[in-house]
Amino acid sequence: MENITQLLKNAVEATTQIKILSAEKKQQVLEQLAQEIDNNIASIISENKKDLDRMADDDPKKDRLLLNEDRIKGLAQSIIDVSKLDDPTGKVISETHLDNGLFIQKKTVALGVVGVIYESRPNVTIDVAALCIRSGNVCLLRGGSDAEATNLCLVNIIQKVLVGFNLNPNIVQLLPTDRKHVEELLTADKYVDILIPRGSQQLIEFVRKNAKVPVIETGAGVCHTYVEATANLENAAKIICNAKVSRPSVCNALDTVLIDQSILVSLIPLMAKSLADYEVEIFADEQAFELLKKANYPYLVKAAPADFGREFLALKCSVKVVNNLEAALVHIKEYSSKHSEAIISEDAAQIEKFLNEVDAAAVYANASTRFTDGGVFGLGAEIGISTQKLHARGPFALEKLVTEKWIVKGSGQVRG
Repeated sequence: MENITQLLKNAVEATTQIKILSAEKKQQVLEQLAQEIDNNIASIISENKKDLDRMADDDPKKDRLLLNEDRIKGLAQSIIDVSKLDDPTGKVISETHLDNGLFIQKKTVALGVVGVIYESRPNVTIDVAALCIRSGNVCLLRGGSDAEATNLCLVNIIQKVLVGFNLNPNIVQLLPTDRKHVEELLTADKYVDILIPRGSQQLIEFVRKNAKVPVIETGAGVCHTYVEATANLENAAKIICNAKVSRPSVCNALDTVLIDQSILVSLIPLMAKSLADYEVEIFADEQAFELLKKANYPYLVKAAPADFGREFLALKCSVKVVNNLEAALVHIKEYSSKHSEAIISEDAAQIEKFLNEVDAAAVYANASTRFTDGGVFGLGAEIGISTQKLHARGPFALEKLVTEKWIVKGSGQVRG
């Protein structure tokens, strides 16, 4: 394929049909899609295995790529969850009558054509398609070559459902993975209304620097957990372990543990025991390194400066000792990607100071950062976690896939 211009034109044409669909019809489409995903578990797993077989076992992206029966059933359920959410379009935000007789109304409308560029996360294919269909948007999916067979299988299922409802299959399109087409997508401001990159920091930076289309950044997650002097240490060890090991390859996984100096000696053995069970490699600063070495922690490395502010995406994390909350706040301010940050403490004043002063899309007290997720937050699903401040921040989900439209009705008024 020389270029993707025709695919872009097809997407714009498809907006005419999707934006006038009733909320009930969109719900029916999603319900059928969930059923088809469930009916095709075996074929999805088979296609996914083709992608998995091409990836090295030690590649941290492999867990992101994997679709097993439980995960596919989870995808089907997420489609149902999205279908049950209120249609975000057509909502009246405000209305007023002016003295001159004009009636002015502001309503929510679909964005139009949503382009999503992502890497080895085939679940994004389903999440984006479901969210876009429910919100009356067309989506252009540019997945990575790592997941090409899986994505093609999923989009074929989606388009089959659309055709079954006499809808334009180009409401959901999978773009070629050839890199030469990425620049065309990034500069297609005539056809694409918004771009959302989801993946590595390098991908996000590339899109942000080269796009002419407006971009929503779903940023990489460099997530910290600060264990304050009054923390319940058993809880701290449990939370740290969960935040690191439950899904180490995702953006809301813990990357750096900040430990208050006063509890270092007490916390290290508890933390080390839980992390060692999962063979977590710890990149420790000087103080933490000495204590972990004495505790015979088997997966220990002296931290280099580059190990702070690093998104590990694997069973690895860094540890730094700080003197107090102020020092923790300074460190987080310097190294945070503004995704998710947590404090573990029993001091209400310290907790409030942390929650108020940390600049991040999600801040936590005494809980794992792993909860930053559109589904967990009751949003059905998400396209990604937005770390910017314009239009949307945090889980970028159904409620944010709309914009505003002003409707003005008159009876012959002219402006003097």
